Amino acid sequence: MIPIGFAETFKALADTVRRDILVLLKKGRLPAGEIASNFDMTSATISYHLSILRKAGLVYEQREKNFIYYELNTSVLEEVMLWLSDLKGGTQRDGKMQEQ
Repeated sequence: MIPIGFAETFKALADTVRRDILVLLKKGRLPAGEIASNFDMTSATISYHLSILRKAGLVYEQREKNFIYYELNTSVLEEVMLWLSDLKGGTQRDGKMQEQ
């Protein structure tokens, strides 16, 4: 059974634009305008994608004066990776599968 909340996370990760946004945020916190400048689409469209990422818990949003900054939430990604690793049923060491 997929943990509650993962459905939104997987839905958010399914879109290439949202994955590209996460890659940008891997380098550190960025304002919405700088994120938008990396894409050939409207600011409203980028805002929509950022909203989906925020609702899925993949990014944090922080308002400072007239700017909104976004930052990657690695804890959600770690939870997904742990769940996927557990689903796999073992760990890989030196090219050989080890049962847990």
